[in-house]
Amino acid sequence: MSVAALIVAAGRGSRAGEGIPKQYRLVHGQSVLARTLLAFASHPRIARAVVVIHPDDQALYEAAVRGLPSVTPALLPCVHGGATRQDSVRSGLDALAASDPEIVLVHDAARPFASPDLIDRAIEAGLLWDAAVPGIPVTDTIKIVGDRSEVVSTPDRSALRAVQTPQSFKFPLLLDAHRNAAASGLHGFTDDGALAEWAGLTVHVFEGEAGNAKLTHPGDFQEAERRMTSRDTPYLTRLGTGFDVHAFGDGDHVWLGGVKVPHDRGVVAHSDGDVILHALTDAVLGALADGDIGTHFPPSDPQWRGASSDRFLSHAVELVRRRGGMVDHLDATLLCELPRLGPHREEMRQRIAEIAGLRVDQVSLKATTTEKLGFTGRREGIAAQAAATIRLPETSP
Repeated sequence: MSVAALIVAAGRGSRAGEGIPKQYRLVHGQSVLARTLLAFASHPRIARAVVVIHPDDQALYEAAVRGLPSVTPALLPCVHGGATRQDSVRSGLDALAASDPEIVLVHDAARPFASPDLIDRAIEAGLLWDAAVPGIPVTDTIKIVGDRSEVVSTPDRSALRAVQTPQSFKFPLLLDAHRNAAASGLHGFTDDGALAEWAGLTVHVFEGEAGNAKLTHPGDFQEAERRMTSRDTPYLTRLGTGFDVHAFGDGDHVWLGGVKVPHDRGVVAHSDGDVILHALTDAVLGALADGDIGTHFPPSDPQWRGASSDRFLSHAVELVRRRGGMVDHLDATLLCELPRLGPHREEMRQRIAEIAGLRVDQVSLKATTTEKLGFTGRREGIAAQAAATIRLPETSP
């Protein structure tokens, strides 16, 4: 059976941070789109491939495919997408219609690690069924949450799957489903499996791959770079530690981990006094052997008076990246009697991950009291200690 691949690359990728659209960013010297396209267009069972791009990205697309080897004779001219992902997929299907493939694999450009085995499984699923999607078991407990953040139900996770791409369909059936949805005024389907369900097709799930990750957030690109470079670049793992303390003063809040926490005291500080971010900054700088927070942001300099401490941590992380390295893990412990960390822990982890361009699972936060001993036990101040694990190329200065 003839098989075609449709690569969806028309999105803006705003969650990936500032810069060019994520599908054109480089991972280990090659664009994400080029890596994705090579996986499909060079696969021996795929007869042709088409890429759907944003109209503004023509020059970026041409640059991305210019260096591809001659193993991509299946690549058709790109087509421009529409206002939604659904519209873009339909444009790609229309472009493939003239070649009349029997099976089409629809894949996100931002998933550059689809293996040949996964593509084979997608094709086999297309031979067996009208519609099939790859899925992996859900390992976390899932909660259905209501309008007021209350838990409505807890589904059995053994029956849940996290769905990926490539999704596999009988081509005529998916083309008809897309055209019918558009004719019905529907344009918001973000998943072709869901559109197929709407069209009345039975959608099956085949085995996905944990490594078939979608690059969405800044930390995903750091992980992708780590994944590609660790195979052939010697790296050294380095550990740094940090500590910060501030006395309590007048005020009604404290800043902790980039989050404003209500409290009956404030802190006495030159900046916003965020002890967690300050300790983490010193830990990263320590791993770099590049001084401390006072070296880079002198308290004698008035420009840092009242400054938001996220600037300090993001600067330290950027120094790691400039030296070709990456941050693997950040860990901090808050030392105080009050305020309590627990109610704000996950928000702080999310904020620290955002500042450092990491995944949330690369950020750890803990808290302890000092059993009413010392200045923290007497509630005279607040402290934090931190550790940062980074990797630098062996040749880094």
